[in-house]
Order: sequence, then C-alpha cells, then structure tokens
Amino acid sequence: MNEETQHNSLDFLFIAKGKGGKGIGYKTWKAIEEKYPETKVWETHTPFFEKRNIHFYVNKCGFKIVEYLSEKYHNPDEEGLPGGEDFFRFEKIMK
Repeated sequence: MNEETQHNSLDFLFIAKGKGGKGIGYKTWKAIEEKYPETKVWETHTPFFEKRNIHFYVNKCGFKIVEYLSEKYHNPDEEGLPGGEDFFRFEKIMK
C-alpha cells in the first residue's frame, strides 16, 4: 500500500483449484476494497492467456486494461514480471 499516493497494487489473488466460479474471488476482492477505502487507484497484472482472469478483473471487478506488456514491449518501471511472458496491466480508478 502506498500511503502517500493511494495508488495500490494487488500483487497476487489466488483461489484454490476447484473452488472457482462460486463467487469467492469476487467476495475476496470486495473485502479488499472495503479494507482500503482510501485507495484512489488499484493496479494488477495477469498473463494474456488467462482468459478467466481477464474476465474476472474487467467484467466482474471493474478494472480496465491499460497496457500490454510483452518481450518486445515492456515498461522499464515495471518490476517482478516473469521474463518471456506477455501480460496485461489493469487499473481500477475508485470513486
């Protein structure tokens, strides 16, 4: 959490195999939002091939895809993304 800017990052959200599709991820995300109501912008990433994750973040949680990161294009400010994989970067601007 960045107390100064209130631009915060969701680094990892995992629901156990076989538990997906039951609303647990959405309830978890809503609990995170409630815990940090001062957040102005949330950011997260997911691999481009993870269609269920993309659906979850965009259609369920209200994130927007703001950047496509690949081997040919990467943001030098981004750290910790596995090499050789393509990712989407998402943002959710809070009200």
